[in-house]
Amino acid sequence: MKVFRGLQHPGIAPASAITIGNFDGVHRGHQAMLALLKSEAQQRGVASVALTFEPHPRDYFAELHQKPELAPARVGTLRDKLSDLAKCGVDQTVVLPFNAALAGLSPQDFITKVLVQGLGARYVLVGDDFRFGKARAGDYAVLDAAGEEQDFDVARMNSYEVHNLRVSSSLVREALGHGHMADAARLLGRPYCISGHVVHGRKLGRTLGQDAQYPLGIRTLNLRFAHWKPAASGIFVVLVHGLAEKPLQGVANLGVRPSLDPNDVNGGRVLLETHCLDWPSELGPEGAYGKIIRVELLHKLHDELKYDGLESLTQGIHQDCDHARAWLTTHTSTRI
Repeated sequence: MKVFRGLQHPGIAPASAITIGNFDGVHRGHQAMLALLKSEAQQRGVASVALTFEPHPRDYFAELHQKPELAPARVGTLRDKLSDLAKCGVDQTVVLPFNAALAGLSPQDFITKVLVQGLGARYVLVGDDFRFGKARAGDYAVLDAAGEEQDFDVARMNSYEVHNLRVSSSLVREALGHGHMADAARLLGRPYCISGHVVHGRKLGRTLGQDAQYPLGIRTLNLRFAHWKPAASGIFVVLVHGLAEKPLQGVANLGVRPSLDPNDVNGGRVLLETHCLDWPSELGPEGAYGKIIRVELLHKLHDELKYDGLESLTQGIHQDCDHARAWLTTHTSTRI
């Protein structure tokens, strides 16, 4: 899959079948829509294109109006969104910066400048609740009428349901927010995961709890979650992919680490910190830095806790490790 940021790129297909959305989480509803898009693109002999936005439009308006509560919790990072779109077999993804210029486009200007002139629309597929353009004034009827005038087909897809529930990013956010990881996995069609480069942190973990059971201390693999408001937070049982032939079992903290100084090297940003229960000797103590890993969040143990010191923090982490081992023993023996 080719990825383009903005419309001014010679590699963008001159004719395309397009679907439009934020694709936060790329859940089963998105997947069904993308499968239909691919089929329609193949029938027409054009490229399949996912058109998405960064930041999320609601993030933009939340900042514009200085109302952070309006920003949605984010299911996935941009990296994960692009990876999931690629797995769905889309030919191209175009990421438009959502800014004042884009927000101010009338529905007709969006159709003409973005879909027709920018992407060579031959077919446009949208969801049944699709709205677009300034003040969300455009809807399916507006898009369909424009298709008649400007010679492209328009279709809409009904909601995708699982157990009589309409699958949506909002429903995924709700499941993650409540720590219902199995429900989130059913909506996503896969375990919820976060991926990224392992970055350097404060390196406090290598000195915590160092003993016979933890000869390397409680080292963690640190991934930065770019958005300030992740849909999930807390302590999780996880599997780590990308460091060894088989996934590594672990326990992870997703959040802002309330027991530590918010002014440390990570600047109070959201981190996913994962401790692997059994560290592969062939990696060596520093062998993970810079690698891209994928962390599956399988089960939530509890919310983030604020400990009153490093000793109680260490005891809490040891207890989380014990609980993670117990859960993994009874739930994932057939998956690893």
